[in-house]
Amino acid sequence: MLESLPQSIRDELHLAQNKTAQRRNRLRVEAGGESYRIVRMTDEGFALDAADAPKLRGLADLFDGSRQLSQCLIVAANEEDGEMVYDFKRNTTAHDGAPLDFERALDAPITLLGR
Repeated sequence: MLESLPQSIRDELHLAQNKTAQRRNRLRVEAGGESYRIVRMTDEGFALDAADAPKLRGLADLFDGSRQLSQCLIVAANEEDGEMVYDFKRNTTAHDGAPLDFERALDAPITLLGR
């Protein structure tokens, strides 16, 4: 169906779809004090728009809006189809609180009442 449309209209439709996807996508990566919008996520890494993507390498933080998802070690892999693809060397999930240094019993009391 789209093949019957002129190339200029197909290009405009593709551009509009990309803009809509970018508005919905809140994923971003922070590295070196800069923040970049993630275009696409995979199990092995993520991709940024090649137009404004630097050759990132090293420690980075992944966010969904303002919520930190993970801290990762990345390396720039390659550029393909207008995207700069980065691979994870390590990807550690971020947690809400500090880790406990003891085992918490499931039946432990919530509080102890004094006199």
